[in-house]
Amino acid sequence: MAMESLEYDRESTYSGWLFFAGTVLGMAGLMRIIDGFWAFSYDGALPEDFEGALFGDDLAAYGWAHIIVGVILLLASFAVLTRSQIARWFGIVAGAIGAISAVWWMPYYPVWALTYVLLGTLVVYGLAAHGGREV
Repeated sequence: MAMESLEYDRESTYSGWLFFAGTVLGMAGLMRIIDGFWAFSYDGALPEDFEGALFGDDLAAYGWAHIIVGVILLLASFAVLTRSQIARWFGIVAGAIGAISAVWWMPYYPVWALTYVLLGTLVVYGLAAHGGREV
């Protein structure tokens, strides 16, 4: 009985990582926009020592920052799904921006911040390692 060998399918991996990166960028963008609108309407207690954060305790500043980052991530999502090389680099930059901007929240919400950083890192990896043109 002959055993078939499993072959590495580069095109399938290429498509899978691009789809993953585009989807994660889009979901992260939507979540950031929702977080931005939440920041404008939130009127409850803030975490302890929040005034020492990047923008102080002004939630409106965080709201605008989240909306801007969210729009960048959404635009990158649509661009990556078009599969152009410029879109690939835009996606890498957007994934890095998403991961870096999550670090702002590390002292206050470490699990969510680390989740954002991990997903941003996977997007950058997927686009850098598997998003290039076939040689």
